[in-house]
Amino acid sequence: MQAKNIAVIGSGRIGRAWSIVFARNGFNVKLHDASQDMLAGALPAIRDSVQDLASFDLIDEPVDTIVARIVTCEHLADGVADADLVQENIAEVVEAKRALFIELDRLTRPDALLASSTSGLPASTFTEGLQGRARCLVAHPVNPPSLVPLVELCGAPWTSQETMERARALYEAAGQKPVTVNREISGFLLNRLQGAVLDEALSLYEQGYASADDLDTVMRDGLAMRWSFMGPFETIDLNAPGGVADYAARYGGTYRSIAAGRKAFDWSDETLGKLDAERRAVLSRDRIEERSRWRDRRLMALLAHRRPSKDED
Repeated sequence: MQAKNIAVIGSGRIGRAWSIVFARNGFNVKLHDASQDMLAGALPAIRDSVQDLASFDLIDEPVDTIVARIVTCEHLADGVADADLVQENIAEVVEAKRALFIELDRLTRPDALLASSTSGLPASTFTEGLQGRARCLVAHPVNPPSLVPLVELCGAPWTSQETMERARALYEAAGQKPVTVNREISGFLLNRLQGAVLDEALSLYEQGYASADDLDTVMRDGLAMRWSFMGPFETIDLNAPGGVADYAARYGGTYRSIAAGRKAFDWSDETLGKLDAERRAVLSRDRIEERSRWRDRRLMALLAHRRPSKDED
């Protein structure tokens, strides 16, 4: 594959993970952050993460080779000048993104793709006035994108079809699993699906139907066992002898009844305080980072399990 040049803006968790995604697939990465302290700690953290990937046999090159493709840049202009794609990862503040995209539109080549990792802001909220707005889009990853390959591509009304096609091809070349969101919607696809599950879990918890731990068990040792390798539509297709139509005939009435009686969660402070106390009894606040590292290593083990063997088609 001919090397491509990627600029990653923001060196927090998402930015570091994106740097790994591109570097391990042969791309050259320039990583920039407005905070020099953040930037100084980025490469050591990236090296640690790549070494973890190596321990699960999830990279095909030496650690040093991959990390060497990532260089840090103190100045934004230096980081983006030759970029084929800019992956922005700054705070979820529309004014900040608008100001940055004005600069990116000015500093980059006219054919460079400008993508935001935003998890909820539509591209139209921060790209409307740009001369190069047709090349702007959202490329929303899952945290961390180096371990969870989904990326949601969503353009603004003025994003060109060519931009969407080029972006999809580029993310596929980077080993990701892009999906196209056909038009702007708050939360895109993943967070709307996650939000529906989370809303129902919180509502059931608030109404006293189960403890937080038991509701986590329902997901972890129930639904998630199937959902780790198939989606909800394939799941129901396989759960009735006649497929989706048969499943709907058997269980549609039950689901309509559940939906009619569903109580939405209003994110009350009282319930969230109770939930936080229950979680802190299990995991103290000062151990969250440690547990996050454990989560990442479990994701690596799952990826290793799912990775096709070299003799598979």
